[in-house]
Amino acid sequence: MTAVEKAKELFMRNFEITVDDYCAKQCALIAVDIAIKCCKDYDEVHENYTTQVNYWQEVKRELNKLE
Repeated sequence: MTAVEKAKELFMRNFEITVDDYCAKQCALIAVDIAIKCCKDYDEVHENYTTQVNYWQEVKRELNKLE
C-alpha cells in the first residue's frame, strides 16, 4: 500500500468513528506517530528499520496534506 493510500485509509477509518475531519486527521496522525515510535523502539539494527520509518513519515506527510 502506498503512503497516500495508507493516509487515506487511516483518515477514513477515524472519520467513520468521529465524523469530523479535524478529529479524524488528528487521530490518524497520533496513530502514525505511534507506528514511528514502535519502529524506532523495535531495533535500529533491523534491516527494515529505515524503510519502515521512512514509510510512516511519508504517510504522516500525506495526512498533513489532507484538508
